[in-house]
Amino acid sequence: MFSHIFIGVTDFDRALAFYQPVMAALGIAPRFVDTAHPWAGWQSHPNPRPLFLIGRPFEGEHAPGNGQMTAFAASTRAQVDAVHAAALANGGHCEGPPGLRPQYHANYYGAYFRDPDGNKLCVACHGPQDA
Repeated sequence: MFSHIFIGVTDFDRALAFYQPVMAALGIAPRFVDTAHPWAGWQSHPNPRPLFLIGRPFEGEHAPGNGQMTAFAASTRAQVDAVHAAALANGGHCEGPPGLRPQYHANYYGAYFRDPDGNKLCVACHGPQDA
């Protein structure tokens, strides 16, 4: 469905220091880091798309949108916990700790956080409790 998702950041080095451990905790490999542009991308596996990208907005301005959120899929609830911990340890801010959200569905286990620029992110596992 998606080709790519781009999140605008104001301080690329700070954002890269945040997103590298978050994406590593998700098990998503980097595709490129271009500090001259500045932007970076992570690639889905095994297909080359969708991409997740961060960088300075083309227009040069940044304003995180209210109500906009990017959600990453986790394979286990333990991975949700690990991603949330990596986010908070690297400059993120908690918007909802890891836990069940039965209002979405019985097995929805998610966590919410903001990156250092205020972009809202989520990581969610839709499967039953880890074996």
